[in-house]
Amino acid sequence: MSAPFDLESFLPYRLNRAAELISLSFSKEYKQRFQMTRPEWRALAALGSVGRMTATDIGVHSNMHKTKVSRAVHALEERRWLRRQENETDRRVEHLELTAQGQKAYREIADLARAYQSTLEKALGSGAIERIEAGLADVEQALLARPRKRA
Repeated sequence: MSAPFDLESFLPYRLNRAAELISLSFSKEYKQRFQMTRPEWRALAALGSVGRMTATDIGVHSNMHKTKVSRAVHALEERRWLRRQENETDRRVEHLELTAQGQKAYREIADLARAYQSTLEKALGSGAIERIEAGLADVEQALLARPRKRA
């Protein structure tokens, strides 16, 4: 008979729970100040950190479903924080980039994110963020290097 399954020590469960707790905690910060949803924050952060992207690129970068990306892009466009530009060779593709207002909002939210990270570092103690980052890098490297099984 196999040992009972311990969900509390199952890494995917723990990582997801920790990510959700952190994400919800940080979302209170930007929701209060900017009245943004999580998909809007992720789309703004992707465009602010990477630059010009397509909606598909944003979805891949931030691991969001295309409908969430579409709603977020529309909301950011309504705020005049981003602009669309048609691809000259393929009209099905639009390039998205932040406007001057969007860049200003991104800088303000980036400052808020840095302050949040600093608060986390203080709460977790010296060296904790570095250890977490190293562990996450190990997980990503191991999973990206592993050959994928074909269906």
